[in-house]
Amino acid sequence: MTLVFADTLYWGAALNPHDQYRAQVIRAREALGEIRLVTTDEVLTELLDGLAQRGAHLRKAAARAVRKILDDRRVTVHPQSHESFLEGLRLYEQRCDKGYSLVDCISMTTMRRHAISDVLTNDRHFKQEGFRVVLRREHLASRLRRGTRHRRRESPQFRDLFLQG
Repeated sequence: MTLVFADTLYWGAALNPHDQYRAQVIRAREALGEIRLVTTDEVLTELLDGLAQRGAHLRKAAARAVRKILDDRRVTVHPQSHESFLEGLRLYEQRCDKGYSLVDCISMTTMRRHAISDVLTNDRHFKQEGFRVVLRREHLASRLRRGTRHRRRESPQFRDLFLQG
């Protein structure tokens, strides 16, 4: 099964029905077909950090959603470790001319370690490092032209991540 890395933008759009990238994320997820999502504790930390100041209801819903992600057997979440931090820090230090965040650097080193080339994001930094950014419009259009049809309904896996009680 193909491994695809899920960045913070993906999870935010998957969890928030009003996110500006929601439709694009749904199309990308459907176009990819049968895949195994991969992410890191750091990505989930960044997601929760981004929602921390948006009120108690959203904060609780985000925590529930992250717990669902952690429990989902279809998603591999690589744990935070001192080693992953140091690997990310090395890349961060090597790319002083770029605007890469430390979380992005940890994601990139995790992707390399597990031979993952596709990433569900629109972050150009991943493209600069040679990864295939799956949420770019031209990539989606080429996938759909090759015969992968977009389903109008959301897949059960995607629907399971909604922020429901």
